[in-house]
Amino acid sequence: MAAMISSRGRYALRVMAELAEHEADQVVPLKEIAAHQGLSQKYLEAIMTTLSKGGLVEGQHGKGGGYRLCRRAEDYSLGEILRLTEGSLAPVACLEAGNSPCEHPCPTLPVWEKLERLVADYLDSVSLADLLPKR
Repeated sequence: MAAMISSRGRYALRVMAELAEHEADQVVPLKEIAAHQGLSQKYLEAIMTTLSKGGLVEGQHGKGGGYRLCRRAEDYSLGEILRLTEGSLAPVACLEAGNSPCEHPCPTLPVWEKLERLVADYLDSVSLADLLPKR
């Protein structure tokens, strides 16, 4: 079975968790995040652009620039972050937005619909704050 969550989605969660570990008003330089996460800056820039356009992070350009969360870590769900970076959490293509179910009756469709609900409900129940080390 193919991975349901791509490296892009997994890295987005890691980056968001790293930003959550900093003070709310503190911006973290992209270079620092890339080094800490072991990612190329170019790849990370693409992820940060998606997160920024989606309103999850705020970027400051220029000297002393970087990124920070727009809200408290408790106010982000992993589902929200993954839907933004992945586009869909559907386990099968026919359940993705814009696709229609098969033309013939599908006895497995209820299984995939339930799996999609279970995954979405679980990811929506976990906050970004839940990923942080307990203090």
